[in-house]
Amino acid sequence: MQISARNQFNGIVKDIRNGAVNSEVTVSLPTGQEIVAAVTCESVSNLGLEKGKAVVVLIKAGSILIANNLDNIKLSARNQLSGIISHIERGSVNSIVDLDLGDGLALSAGITMKSSDLLNLVPGQKATAIFKAGAVILGVLA
Repeated sequence: MQISARNQFNGIVKDIRNGAVNSEVTVSLPTGQEIVAAVTCESVSNLGLEKGKAVVVLIKAGSILIANNLDNIKLSARNQLSGIISHIERGSVNSIVDLDLGDGLALSAGITMKSSDLLNLVPGQKATAIFKAGAVILGVLA
């Protein structure tokens, strides 16, 4: 599969919590970290999602925020993956920040240059990628 989303992870469905219209699907990554996706109940059915099923997790880089120093802050965003900044590609308006999540897993976030500068982001620094469950797309092999 070729797709424009920079962030593509293989994972296993750990849990599914069905609501009236939407479901929360928790996916375990090979690193042990988890990603929660909010998808329609219809998507759960159409994809044949169930505990233990292999899935592909897709997240556009522009849907991800980068933060540092979140020690005493609680956020409503379900997905918060911590790692080390491995690379920053600076453009004229935006930066792409690559975050090493460990065990060969990396994530890219597209943030504004102003945010990158205000946070004083540099390679080697600890940071957290933050994104809402609704920003996650799940796929399965047909």
